[in-house]
Amino acid sequence: MIGPLSKADLVPAGRAGSERAALAPADALTVRRILKVNHAGEYGAIRIYRAQIAVAKRTCVEVVPQLEHMLEHEIEHCRVFREAMPARSARPCRVMSLWSLGGSVLGFVTAVMGRQTIWTCTAAVEAAVHRHLDDQLHFLRDKDRELYAAILAIREEELSHLRTAESHLRGTTLGGSALRGAISSVTDALIWLSTWGDSSRMAKELKTGAPT
Repeated sequence: MIGPLSKADLVPAGRAGSERAALAPADALTVRRILKVNHAGEYGAIRIYRAQIAVAKRTCVEVVPQLEHMLEHEIEHCRVFREAMPARSARPCRVMSLWSLGGSVLGFVTAVMGRQTIWTCTAAVEAAVHRHLDDQLHFLRDKDRELYAAILAIREEELSHLRTAESHLRGTTLGGSALRGAISSVTDALIWLSTWGDSSRMAKELKTGAPT
């Protein structure tokens, strides 16, 4: 697990050149894939929240302010990852349409099923995202300090989303657990596909404590 932010982690924006180590081609490729999948994931999250908000305004309006607050975070995260791409020769993911369509469908279906399913969806997605961000931070710590600092700050906001969702969930049901597991598995699969398996390599490095 990556610890809390320290002064050394707070790298000012615009200093990418001085805060990135000279990377081996394989590591530079992994950095590009990290940016691709994070940008696509935030794009998908935006679609989830927008679909949920559209339905919730008619069915459970009390959850809308919190969903809108989280949506604002996702829009900002998406911008950060998109703006980090040119300096690292990265481009948006080729399966953006899949993230977009999947996010919209997931958001709509879970919202129609009710407020508890909305929070189950949020908890499942954010838990999966949190795991992968930890893997990325472990990989990036000595390779790209600027991107490391950006992801570290974003991870804190994603963790707040997870805590918010879990605070609204009323106990554990068999159906809720199954849905949460299914959503997390699909999220993991999309991340794996979008990084061409690099997410598995980074997870292994995090467990062993050393690059493979």
